[in-house]
Amino acid sequence: MIKLKYNMSNTYSKIYIHLVFAVKNREALINKKWKEELNKYIHGIVSNKKQKCLIVNGVEDHIHLLIGIRPSICIADLVRDIKASSSDFINERRLTKKPFYWQNGYGAFSHSANDINAVYNYISHQDEHHNGQSFQNEFLDILNQNEINYESQYLFEWIDKSDPKQHE
Repeated sequence: MIKLKYNMSNTYSKIYIHLVFAVKNREALINKKWKEELNKYIHGIVSNKKQKCLIVNGVEDHIHLLIGIRPSICIADLVRDIKASSSDFINERRLTKKPFYWQNGYGAFSHSANDINAVYNYISHQDEHHNGQSFQNEFLDILNQNEINYESQYLFEWIDKSDPKQHE
């Protein structure tokens, strides 16, 4: 069981957030050769922001994080900092042949302490999970499981890998 405890004077919280965000245009740019280095770097970003990073993992075109956050942090600011700093990390090291960017937007899903082990295991098995499921289907499933109403035009830019016009 993963334990996480934050307290400030007379304030007690245990807030777990599952974050999901994608590479711009959903391109398969995260290479297995340096993925672990990126995951460790992102873990460090979260830790430096005084939050608890439980796991970072993903596949070529998107990433998942499970974090424990303090109630004083703004999730949007944390995600912005993670994306900006990790993009700089990739670009400064020239880990991709062209400039690397994260796509606009993200998913942030809260979980109870009882769910943490299941979410952790889900994130840790991303490679196997995506042998049979696209990111688009995965993300839509997560939205539906969390009963989130959405409008398709505001979701990530879904790229049809079979349509060469979308790769121009």
